Order: sequence, then C-alpha cells, then structure tokens
Amino acid sequence: MTKTAIRKLIASGLTALLLGTISVPALAAPPTKPGGGGSSSVSYTGATTISSSTTATGARYASTVAGENALLVSGGASTLTDVAVTKSGDDSSGDSADFYGTNAAVLVYNGATLNLKGGAVTTNGTHANAVFAYGEGKVNLEGTTITTTGNTSGGIMVTGGGTLNATDLTVETSGNSSAAIRSDRGGGTLTINGGTYTAHGTGSPAIYSTADITVNDAVLNSTTSEGVVIEGKNSVTLNNVTLTDSNIKHNGKSDTYKTIFLYQSMSGDASVGTSHFTARDSAITGKNGDLFFVTNTSAVIDLENNTLVNEDADGGLLRIQAGAWGTSGKNGGTVILNLTDQKAAGDITVDSISTLAMSLSEGSVYTGAVNTEGTAQELDLTLSADSVWVLTGDSVLTGLANADGTNSNIYLNGHTLTVNGRAVTGNSGSYAPAEGNSSTAFRDVSSTAYYYGAVIWAIQQGITAGTGALTFSPDQPCTRAQAVTFLWRAAGEPEVSGSHSFTDVKTGSYYEKAVIWAAQNGITSGTTATTFSPNDNCTRAQIVTFLWRAAGEPEVSGSHPFTDVKTSAYYEKPVVWAVAKGVTSGTTTTTFSPTDTCTRSQIVTFLYRHLAS
Repeated sequence: MTKTAIRKLIASGLTALLLGTISVPALAAPPTKPGGGGSSSVSYTGATTISSSTTATGARYASTVAGENALLVSGGASTLTDVAVTKSGDDSSGDSADFYGTNAAVLVYNGATLNLKGGAVTTNGTHANAVFAYGEGKVNLEGTTITTTGNTSGGIMVTGGGTLNATDLTVETSGNSSAAIRSDRGGGTLTINGGTYTAHGTGSPAIYSTADITVNDAVLNSTTSEGVVIEGKNSVTLNNVTLTDSNIKHNGKSDTYKTIFLYQSMSGDASVGTSHFTARDSAITGKNGDLFFVTNTSAVIDLENNTLVNEDADGGLLRIQAGAWGTSGKNGGTVILNLTDQKAAGDITVDSISTLAMSLSEGSVYTGAVNTEGTAQELDLTLSADSVWVLTGDSVLTGLANADGTNSNIYLNGHTLTVNGRAVTGNSGSYAPAEGNSSTAFRDVSSTAYYYGAVIWAIQQGITAGTGALTFSPDQPCTRAQAVTFLWRAAGEPEVSGSHSFTDVKTGSYYEKAVIWAAQNGITSGTTATTFSPNDNCTRAQIVTFLWRAAGEPEVSGSHPFTDVKTSAYYEKPVVWAVAKGVTSGTTTTTFSPTDTCTRSQIVTFLYRHLAS
C-alpha cells in the first residue's frame, strides 16, 4: 500500500488494516497535547503483548516480522528490569511506523505505563524506532542502552501526545532520518535526565522536536546532521547539556549548514506557531555553518550562561531568512533572541522578509555585526546598562533601547552603527574583557580590595571568569564543583582517564574531569564513598585541605593561633601549612572559621597566594 493510500485511510477515519492482521485499535491523538497535526486509528500487533500490570526481570522479547512490535504494551502499569528487546523487519508503510509506532521495538499506548530499567533495546530494520510512546501511553526509562541501525529509526520517540521520561540512557542511531531523541505527528512530552545521545546519519539530529522536549545534564552528539531541529509550535530546553554538532551533509530541501534549526515544514506534522529553544548553563559547539538558523516560522531563543562555540570561521551566530519551505515572499522568520548573562559571538543576518527583536541583559557580551547590509524588515535591540555590544562590522538597526543613555557599552571599533536611518555615537575605545589584562573591567572588584590582584591573576591564568561581562561576584559562595575545577585549571587542566565512584557527578558536566583528577590525585575522596556533593558550598576547611593535598601533603611543624581549629581535625595540618605559607591568616587573629562557606574572592586569593608565589 502506498503512503498516499495510507493517508486517505487515515483522513477518512477508517481502521487501517495495514499489516493484514486484526489487532488492537489505537487511540486518536488528543488535540490539546504538544505537537500538532492530526491522527486517526491504526492497527497494532505484538510478538508479545502486555495488557495488564506485569513485572519481569531478565526477559527477552523479539520480532522479525515487518510491522510488528517486539513488545506491545496496551494496558496496566508494568515494570521490566534488565530485559533484552530486539527488532528487525522493514516497514514499507512508513507513516504508520513513524506516526503510530507500528514497527517499533517497544510501543506503549492506550493509557498504559511501562517502567523499563536497565537492559538493552536494539533494532536493525527501516522505520524500526526503538522505544515509542503514543497517545496516552507513558514510558519511564532508566539506564537502558538503545541502538538502532536502519533508516528512519529513532532512539526514543513520542507521537500523538505520548509521554516519555528517560534517565541516564545510552542511545546511538546510525541510519538516515533517525534522531536519537525523536518525535513526529501529534508530538508529546519528552524529559531526559542524564545520559548520552548520539546520531550519525544524514537528516539525523540529536533531537528532532515536534513535541515539548527537555534535556538535563546530558551529552548530545550529531556527527552528520544538525544538532537540534524544532518544527513549528514546539520546544526544546537544554539545562547543563553538552551539545556537539558536525553538520556536514544537507538533507531534503535544506541547503545551509547549521547547529540549531527552527522551521515550519508545512507537512502537517507540526502545528503552525512559535518555536521555542532555551539553553541554560550548557556548552554548545557547532563545527559547520551558523549556530542558529530560522526560516518560515516565528521563534523565541533564550540563552543564559552558556558556552557557545562556532568552529566555522565563516559561520554566524544567527541567520533568519527565507528557505525552501512555505510560500515565497512570506517564508522568512520572526525571532525574539534573549541573551541573559551570556557571552556570544558571530554575525547576525536577517533578510528583507524577516524580523529580529534582540535583548542583552545581566552582563551579557555580544561580539559581532548585525544586519550589515541593512536588509532586515525590522531589527530592534534592547541593551541593559551592564551588558556590552562589541561591533565587528557596520550594523543597522531599526530601533535601539539602551539603558546606558551614553551608549558607552556599545564599542564601535571604527564601524558605523545606524539606527532608524541615522548614525549614532558609541564608545570609541576598544573593549577589553578582564581576561589577559593587568586591570579588571569588573565593577564589583575595587582596586583597593584585598583580592584585586588575585582576581586579575585568576582571569589571566584561565582559572575563572566573571559571572557577567562587568561582574565577578566576589562575595558569592563557591561550590565544591567550582573549587575543584579552579584547582584543576590552576594545574593546567591535565588530561584524565578512568572514572570516579560518585553517583552525583553527571557525565559531561563541566566539573567531571576536575573531579576525576582530584579523586585520582588524593585531593578529595568525596563526602561519602559514592557522593561528591558538587552543589554543596565549599568550606574554608575544605579548600585549604584541597590545596594542601594538591601540594603533596607536605609535613608541617609549628602551630596556629586559631581557637576554632581543633587538634586532630582533618584540616588541622592543612591550616598549619596554609598559615606558614602565607595562604591565610584567618578571619581574625584567633579564628579561622573552618565551617564558613568560602567565597569566590577567598578561593582565588588562596590559590593566588599559594601558586603565584
């Protein structure tokens, strides 16, 4: 049966007996769920069907039949532990498999809930998605390894309003059009915590969203396609995520390279509306083309405290323009770009049928040229007084709202800034961030502060940067994760191998290598045998102990003057050593305050006094 014939059956609301077998009817996708597009009914068959609550450990489920699920869950709340699921067999119908999951290894629908812990799910057919939640189906995955090798075979997937929660998975897809985290018509909700998700094929991003997708503390890789694709009125949110993308092949109508792609295809797979991309505390690296590309849709892009890297010298930060989708002359983009406590670099290009409203706040720094050719239909910039724009080329705006009325936070660098047809003045000097300077641009670091030299040294050595373009936040507490990261950077960021024993140190987190290094070098053994407590505040006792151990636990002699450092305390020798070395003189002449939280200014001062001397 052709795809056209299938679509006619779906549109007419008939029961689609696509497999030639009688099976359980699917539910219509709830119209109020995330995603978009319509859906109707379809038939399912399963090599194994679970219709009521079941518990199993070590079971094996398999199917080699086209259009058949290896494991079909249609009712109850079941828990399966350390099971093996394998699926082969190509599905030529396509839409039934991609919209409803008819050829998936695991399909959950009809109000059923499946808890899958550990084990492995493997597929090698076409249109053989691994784990699929459809309609009112709900899947909870934890610690499972998922592998697909065929084309159009996603790793974890929702459609029709399905719900899928994933924790610490290892997902790898090799085929074309096979996103590691995938959704299709009718969307749903995907929430990912931890794990690694890798896609290799053409048209196979790490995430393809026609749903609401949130990823926390995870690693995403795409070696051929875009890193993230959002279609229509849907969303992706990344929190503390490492995303690396190598977009080296075009797919379908696409003729540009990019890392984050927001668009409306007009296929009916996603409702028309605003696409949302949000990233916080994440590391996003693009190797080819622009970091962001928007066409034929409205979009909101929110970026906060991320590390953004574009390894393509010719690539820009953002491109908004007409593409191959939609009606010519009406298929540009309408974008809101919000940078909050964010450093970003790269040009922004906006064509004549597109608009951009851009804001910089909370000490953000943007380096680049905006709308150099003056083509944008509309382009407005809002700038907080503590944020900075450094021009790298002539730029053209239709509106500027700068809280600094003198524009001293706009560094022209010899270029012209035109606003609503008139050239405006700005800072004629050169912007010099704190890194590498013998002075600091931080407004909250006084030249008379005891930690002034330490802050300059720490910035120059790459040990830490500010909390914003113009702020260091000297009194802000330092966490244990930040403290060992400072130490690791001060040691030259030595390469590490092996692993750690701490369950609360996420793979791919910014401090993971530092923790491995610190544990292997005896600097820390954690707060327990299995926890490091990365988000706990680092105390003064802990930081001097870390420093003493990093120095090789030198023998000490003499004493200290502090009445609050008890004999035989684990930090007694480190305190004696730190006093002798001039690292600290205490909080008063008779107190060290070992349990007090160590601030950012105190930690860089301790490091500076020990290492710079």
